[in-house]
Amino acid sequence: MSASAFLNALKAEGLRVVEVGDWRDHNRNHKGPWGPVHGVMIHHTVTRGSARTVELCRTGYAGLPGPLCHGVITKDGRVHLVGYGRANHAGLGDDDVLRAVIAERSLPADNEQNTDGNRHFYGFECENLGDGDDPWPAAQLEAIERAAAAVCRRHGWNERSVIGHLEWQPGKVDPRGFTMASMRTRIRDRLK
Repeated sequence: MSASAFLNALKAEGLRVVEVGDWRDHNRNHKGPWGPVHGVMIHHTVTRGSARTVELCRTGYAGLPGPLCHGVITKDGRVHLVGYGRANHAGLGDDDVLRAVIAERSLPADNEQNTDGNRHFYGFECENLGDGDDPWPAAQLEAIERAAAAVCRRHGWNERSVIGHLEWQPGKVDPRGFTMASMRTRIRDRLK
């Protein structure tokens, strides 16, 4: 889908969207292809403060240039668009997980890092410390649900096309503080 279709899908799902700078053309496409895209990946940022979080996800940091996702979902439930195209969010993950996402079936355990996830997933970074104590406000959880559902609806995918980073790459824990099973149930119900 085009950047405009992405924006329109998010707005049609009832999200408050903030367009940040040149997000439509801000990407890492010069480092490799983006697509075919098969799913949505959810992350937490390990940061505090919406403005700082959005800026970090837009520009990146030493060793990992931005964008670090397509949209940043802040605690107030807004989605800040920071990039479109290839983004440094998924890294290498398990090809068996990718096949399960494509087939929309239960996920196997992630035990390999042999497939470029930046190519195949939309990424949403969610403002949270990821320590298990930092709360997930209702508005933020609803925005995660709506953002993932918007992309799924536009592509004709079901909730099994949405995964957490922890389900893709061994050793990752994000998102921490809610389960992806519970979020997929919410997305499934929204898509009905």
